Amino acid sequence: MKNKLPPGQFETENWPILHVGDVYEFQEETWDFRLFGEVKEEVTLSYASMMKLPKTVSSINMHCVTTWSKFDSIFEGIAFRELVNLVELNEGVDYVKIYGYYNGDRFAYSANLPLEALLEDDALFVYRWKDERHDWEDISPKHGYPLRFIPPEAFYLWKGTKWASGIQFMKGDEAGFWEEMGYSMTANPFKEERYR
Repeated sequence: MKNKLPPGQFETENWPILHVGDVYEFQEETWDFRLFGEVKEEVTLSYASMMKLPKTVSSINMHCVTTWSKFDSIFEGIAFRELVNLVELNEGVDYVKIYGYYNGDRFAYSANLPLEALLEDDALFVYRWKDERHDWEDISPKHGYPLRFIPPEAFYLWKGTKWASGIQFMKGDEAGFWEEMGYSMTANPFKEERYR
């Protein structure tokens, strides 16, 4: 199937870098990843433990709310579902917030997403990528190294948390960083759900 450009978007071969705040400086000895919220027992993973989880390679199209779209980027990472498998969810969990670094606080950024949409191969915590113009390389610090969440293409890319640090499992939907500023809770680029 031919790639479909969402309305109001233009195609680029580059992967533009856009972010707010400073860039996280990775230190393996202090890095961890938390699974918390509506779970029977919270789990905290070290970087070494995280990187021992099964890996997935997937082609994912990215659509940024600033109007660029990049098709056919190949990412390697840990599928979101692998992390779900590490916890026992309480009954009624339908949403998550994926947390990441913002201005000195590893849990100051978040993006809300529906749980069910994230259980296939196109929802990854990625650490390396390639495309037609690049061989495999680690994602850069400005792109979210050491782990950046890449959402399915049914979501604008602000849902793709950089410098990912945890997942909160929730029974109800809650606004994340950009959603609190008026951006769409659902963020479907094919429906131009940019703002509330």
